[in-house]
Amino acid sequence: MNFFRCLLFLLYCSTLCVAQNTNASKMRSSQNSYKTFTLKGEVQEEDRTPIKDVEILVNGGTYTKTNALGEFRLQVKQGDQITITSDYFDTIYYTVDTDDRLTVKVTESRFNNTPQLLQEKANAFETSIDSALFYKSVSIEKSIQFITESINHSSSTKQNAEAFELLGDVYAEWNQFDLAITNYKISINNKDVVDVQLKLAAAYHKNKSNENALKVYDKLAENNLNNYQNISLDEGKADVYFETSKTKEALNLYKKALKKAEEFKIQEKITDLNSKIGDVYAKMGAKDIAKTYYNTALGLAGQQNETREIEEKEKVANFENATQDYNKEIEIRKSVVETVEKNKKNFYLPNESALTPQKQNYKIGNAYYLQKNYTEAVPYLEKSIQQADETEDLVVKKDATKKLSEVYSASKNYNKALETYKDYTSLVEDLYRKKEQEISQAARFAKNLAEKQSRIQSLETDRQLSISQINLSKERNKRQQFYIYALIGGLFLVLLLAYLMFKYIKQQRLSNNLLALKSLRSQMNPHFIFNALNSVNSFIAVNDERTANKYLSDFSKLMRAVLENSEEDFIPLEKEIELIKLYTQLEHFRFQDKFEYTIDIDAELQVSDYEIPPMLLQPYIENAVWHGLRYKSEKGYLKINIEEDKPQNLKITITDNGIGREESKALKTNHQKKHNSKGLGNIQKRVDILNTMYKNKISVQVVNNPVETGTQVVVLIKK
Repeated sequence: MNFFRCLLFLLYCSTLCVAQNTNASKMRSSQNSYKTFTLKGEVQEEDRTPIKDVEILVNGGTYTKTNALGEFRLQVKQGDQITITSDYFDTIYYTVDTDDRLTVKVTESRFNNTPQLLQEKANAFETSIDSALFYKSVSIEKSIQFITESINHSSSTKQNAEAFELLGDVYAEWNQFDLAITNYKISINNKDVVDVQLKLAAAYHKNKSNENALKVYDKLAENNLNNYQNISLDEGKADVYFETSKTKEALNLYKKALKKAEEFKIQEKITDLNSKIGDVYAKMGAKDIAKTYYNTALGLAGQQNETREIEEKEKVANFENATQDYNKEIEIRKSVVETVEKNKKNFYLPNESALTPQKQNYKIGNAYYLQKNYTEAVPYLEKSIQQADETEDLVVKKDATKKLSEVYSASKNYNKALETYKDYTSLVEDLYRKKEQEISQAARFAKNLAEKQSRIQSLETDRQLSISQINLSKERNKRQQFYIYALIGGLFLVLLLAYLMFKYIKQQRLSNNLLALKSLRSQMNPHFIFNALNSVNSFIAVNDERTANKYLSDFSKLMRAVLENSEEDFIPLEKEIELIKLYTQLEHFRFQDKFEYTIDIDAELQVSDYEIPPMLLQPYIENAVWHGLRYKSEKGYLKINIEEDKPQNLKITITDNGIGREESKALKTNHQKKHNSKGLGNIQKRVDILNTMYKNKISVQVVNNPVETGTQVVVLIKK
């Protein structure tokens, strides 16, 4: 970036033309720019929220990103240009001039952000632009100097576009239309704006490149333009046609534009277009129609401002001269001189302007000469010579002197004519020398402008290179992000597939468990029914028909309850209590001489808070009666106790004082062993499946009666 800084320095020195000691001082300052240092900075929102992953690029190739705190560090040299880019705000540019900490603040909403460096930085750009505008018509070199400074302070593509547009305006102001075209193009490359496109087309036209001008105008016609832009488009194309002698096409477009201007009441365009239509009719030889349009334009110009009015008066005066209406011409030009003289402070008129007093007085004298009114012509020509001498306008002084010689000659004052002619020949020699100097100066001036333009363009080239590097980096990051996101997406899909498979397997396992439970329940019910029917059969066998009927009636109630609950995994505890009460009553009815029973339910137990698998307790009660108490010689007992063991736990204890498990096994037949083994096995399988499905909800423990012979079954169920 050192080369970049040197170019800025040379451009700065050449435009300022300051003293040699100042240049030396600046040279020493420039040499310090070779030293590198660490630039520290931060990027944050207006509320100081840091913005991470903002890309910071130095034109030399150094690259970094802001961290989670929005901070960055970068090795730079004085004069390096930094490009700061993010999706949160427009790209900004900063030229390093000090090692002060750099703060970038985003002061708008996240989706319409205008980033700012320190406020002084924004002011520096605006100040430079304002200064360039001030010198636009006064000093091209100073104007370019300030525009160069504004580019140095530019912090966005929008500001860059604005600076190059103004540079194009400056060159157009000084008739350097080829350079104006170049800078308008650069401005459009930064930001495509319709108004700049219109300026570009106008610059092509003034540079005699009418074909290119029409191409730009035709391209603009495809866009959605506002009213003013549409009028300017038609006017610009008409200017090209008028220049190329296509008067009919020019007239149609001027009138079309005028109609729009009148419709939308755009006063300045109405004035200009009336004047230009007058030019077309004058060129076509329709002098009366031309005069009508000129007079209309002159009247409208008087309503705008004095500058526009005297410009139109000059055009009308030239028309009156062409139509040989010299009295009208003289009247108009005297009015122009009076206005200019009265408002000297408000008018800056270079010698090149057609409105200078010396030129107007010369033309008034010429008009009197053409009328052969030599007496009136002399004072105006002499005044013109005097004014031209004061303003060093040799061209007008020469012409006025020559015309004065002709006036004297025509009025037969030959001595004066000869004397004045000698002055004229002397002025011609002076003018010749001056023109030689001007040609030399113009060559140097053109060369100087070309060098400045080259340097300014190098700034833009460096900036475009930085943008290209950023875009390349962004593309690379986008590709990396795509691969990362693809891998993350693939991993997510694998995890999703694994989860779905796990869920499917779990669902299948649940379905299998439900099917197994249903199968086990279907096996339990026939087992229970078979035993109950055997009891009925035993009553019938002893011809106790009445008892059998009573037993069968109670049994039907029990069977209804069993069948109602057969499809459920869990039923309310109170239903299970009713079921075991009914079943125990039936078994006691049959074996009254073998045992007594009690069913104790803790008074403090909230029975409605608990659920229990159906037919869980009945097999253990059945086992106690049939395999323990039935074989006892004396009368035994069966105790069923239901209580809350501890909060959230239900404890059911089934205790008998039968012959015990060991003796019962010894008494069993082979058929009974197989049968009982299957029944108890089914109970255990049900418990295991339910515990798998409901996280160890049920616990069953079968032990010897701790008090005497017999068996105790303890069932624990979580709430």
